[in-house]
Amino acid sequence: MTDFETYEPELHSDQDAKRAALSYVSEAFAEGCLDGLDGDCMAQAALFAAFQELVQTYGEEATARYAEGFPERIRGGTYTVRPEARH
Repeated sequence: MTDFETYEPELHSDQDAKRAALSYVSEAFAEGCLDGLDGDCMAQAALFAAFQELVQTYGEEATARYAEGFPERIRGGTYTVRPEARH
């Protein structure tokens, strides 16, 4: 089983895959909202599904260590969407 700290996929293809995956998740959110589901409900379900997948892939301990960094990343603005600058 691969550990988060030791897993280093090829950067370029990994970033492309993450962008594509985010696009799929964003589309699922939009569809859920169009069907009347609350955004908060969608977010909680997405987090549950994500952690379920991470635990299955990396195990409980590695996933817990990964999650320990969330408070700093959240407070540091990693997940804050800022408007793009217009030129």
